[in-house]
Amino acid sequence: MKPAGRILGVDPGDQRIGVAVSDPTGTIAGPLTVVTHVARRIDAATIAQIALEQGAVLIVVGQALDENGLPTPQGRKSARLAEEIRQQTALPVILWDESGSTAEARSSRLALGVRRSRRGGHLDDIAATVILQSYLDANPNA
Repeated sequence: MKPAGRILGVDPGDQRIGVAVSDPTGTIAGPLTVVTHVARRIDAATIAQIALEQGAVLIVVGQALDENGLPTPQGRKSARLAEEIRQQTALPVILWDESGSTAEARSSRLALGVRRSRRGGHLDDIAATVILQSYLDANPNA
């Protein structure tokens, strides 16, 4: 169920954490920032602070699942980060399947006509946007 208001999307990674935010109606996702991974507790506090600053009403954390719908090793790390975020904020925190988000972020750069020389670099905030938009699209009237 999608509450009315901004929603924060999180793409956890081993080195960087992509963060995206929705518009106030919870309809369209956009990239916000990239947080450098420090430690789970510090990362969670940073994400909780960003959510507060953005006026978020929900945090959606991307979780990698395998072909059987079970969390991968990276997906289990995402679950631990989500649990730590829950300890740092009163906002609801949910896990959302992130499968293919990085590939989709890469494809979106191609579709937008970004030159090859500028396509490198980090896709973390774009991947977070893909995850969040997937959630928003699946829950349009919730």
